[in-house]
Amino acid sequence: MRAVWLREFGGPEVLVAGDAPEPEAGPGQVLVDVAYANITFVETQMRRGGGPFPIRPPIVMGNGVGGVVSAVGDGVSPDLTGRRVVGGLGGSGGYAERAVVAADALVEVPSGLTLDAAVALLADGRTATFLLHEAGPAAGDRVLVEAAAGGVGTLLVQLAHAAGAVVVAVAGGARKTALARDLGADVSVDYREPGWEACVREAVGGVDVVFDGVGGSVARSAFELLDRGGRMLTYGLASGTWADIPDELAASRGVTLVRPRMRPEQARSFTASALAEAAAGRLRPVIGQRFPLERAADAHAAIESRATVGKTLLEVSVPPPAAR
Repeated sequence: MRAVWLREFGGPEVLVAGDAPEPEAGPGQVLVDVAYANITFVETQMRRGGGPFPIRPPIVMGNGVGGVVSAVGDGVSPDLTGRRVVGGLGGSGGYAERAVVAADALVEVPSGLTLDAAVALLADGRTATFLLHEAGPAAGDRVLVEAAAGGVGTLLVQLAHAAGAVVVAVAGGARKTALARDLGADVSVDYREPGWEACVREAVGGVDVVFDGVGGSVARSAFELLDRGGRMLTYGLASGTWADIPDELAASRGVTLVRPRMRPEQARSFTASALAEAAAGRLRPVIGQRFPLERAADAHAAIESRATVGKTLLEVSVPPPAAR
């Protein structure tokens, strides 16, 4: 089968398409004919030899896929064959035409939801719904979303808006701030503009919740906007560094710093919740970029350029309309 190999750490160019052995479903596993593969920012860090999850080349990258079950292993119901599913792979094997997925990691795609939308929600949807659950904003709370035009950010804007919060979107550039407004943000500011924090102050005063997926100076500025009793949920470091806010400083201002950790047993339920919300028309993943499997390197380069919006997908073997 065709796959994309990482044979050494480096820039996007180290991702090279080639042949790979055909996988087989073992006990408790299924074989999925992959239609779409999920790409995350973390994977671009892993490709360079960093990120929170160490890998060792040579390896086929990719942690999330969506497609149709073509075979099942021992102990798995044959009724799964032919079902549209999404699932995580435990860290590798997704940039390929076929992938083996643990049966207990599968989530069936609801009727009325396309496979590409389901894959776009696999990682980002569960993250966003989990974060909103952990933050628990009340109606009227002022919620600041960093990287509001990214995969997780676009979903957090919609979910916070649906919860009745006053949503402040922070993004880089006019295209991205406009997208956040279209998704329901009440205030949308460009963090590249000097004094963006003053624009937020003028619009809403302070904020009650910060969703921090950027880290660095943007997160530090967002922290300064929190009123007493506020909380900052940190889940990513797109800038390359954490905000590095001392606990003592947060305590002196009456602010709670939270680094939520999703338990493995929660991942499936939050994924299913995100898919159900999308199938019901209450959540829309923004798929900003699509690349064929062989151009995985270009997909990584696009993400690292900061020019992308929403989710970036690899199109592996796009199914006919009736099967999507």
